[in-house]
Amino acid sequence: MMFDRRLAQNFDWGLLILPLLLEGIGLVTLYSAVMAGDQTGQAVLFKRQILWFGLGLGVMVMSFVFNYKLLEKYAPLIYTGCLLLLIGVLVSGRIGGGAQRWLRLGPLTIQPSEFMKISVIILLSRYYARYPNPHGYTLRELIKPALIVGVPFILIVRQPDLGTGILLVMIAGAITLFVKIGRRALLSILLFCMVSGPLVWLFLKPYQKQRVLTFLNPDRDPLGAGYHIIQSKIAIGSGMLTGKGFLQGTQNALSFLPEQHTDFIFSVLAEEWGFLGTLVVLFSFFMLIVWGLRVAYRCRDPFGTILSVGVSFMLFWQVVINIAMVMGLMPVVGVPLPLISYGGSSVVTVSLCVGILMNVSMRRFMME
Repeated sequence: MMFDRRLAQNFDWGLLILPLLLEGIGLVTLYSAVMAGDQTGQAVLFKRQILWFGLGLGVMVMSFVFNYKLLEKYAPLIYTGCLLLLIGVLVSGRIGGGAQRWLRLGPLTIQPSEFMKISVIILLSRYYARYPNPHGYTLRELIKPALIVGVPFILIVRQPDLGTGILLVMIAGAITLFVKIGRRALLSILLFCMVSGPLVWLFLKPYQKQRVLTFLNPDRDPLGAGYHIIQSKIAIGSGMLTGKGFLQGTQNALSFLPEQHTDFIFSVLAEEWGFLGTLVVLFSFFMLIVWGLRVAYRCRDPFGTILSVGVSFMLFWQVVINIAMVMGLMPVVGVPLPLISYGGSSVVTVSLCVGILMNVSMRRFMME
């Protein structure tokens, strides 16, 4: 009873309130995105998202009722399971929008690359916690982490899903910098990236090259490849300070915005709620990320600390990439905005991550 009472006393209400606030904003914005215009065929997406949020809440609860140290124990098994799901996508995945990213499991359709992100974070946290190097990791010591990230990166890019692949690398890089990398190893990696960077262009698919060129100059093809980002920037700018009001966004209602319920949902939010509305969302994300880093700072267990840092940076990079993408500051790479964009796998993954942060926060006293 004492153990249960201490867990309840250490329950982190901030990690519950902030995601619920963002989910509420996400549902309101999604409703507008699918109902404001002639989108009656997409009305079912709103109902599905409510179900996904319910499932995500259940996953969040389940992910903090057990001791997070079990994740360290079963990290290789979790990682292997997610890899098998990625392989299953390439073998018999569902194709949509020219990509093969989804896998049907009974009544559910999931995107395994979303779950791969958290499995990589868990396995990297286990490795760095078990083999610490206070002087900084050498290139030799980084071979195993590179393989942990490299194998799923290749499988994800082959779908193709370059955005999630890049996100996976950025999360792993942030974790590695946090645990400390040797100066010589860091310089070697930076030099390798500078030399090999131009060669990446040769391996990009035509539509990926087109996205990069469009990012550099959206006006080169305003009715074609540049149409999406131009309409997105018009929507964001037209919201001005206070926005046009709920269901009043013309870019959204007239279906000028592409993928307004997924990748470009931030544009819908900015048009209807303006600069002040976007500030509320950005501040909520900022608080959630800072809260996660606070959990990491207060944890006395190396695995829990690195795990919390990894989860926090996953949220950080997804928010930064999505918002930069819809504002034309980055090429369009198809990264959803956490808890705001439509997508079941994304909702469940983020809910799982928040549950893990709660788990670490509640059990921090066990290591003190």
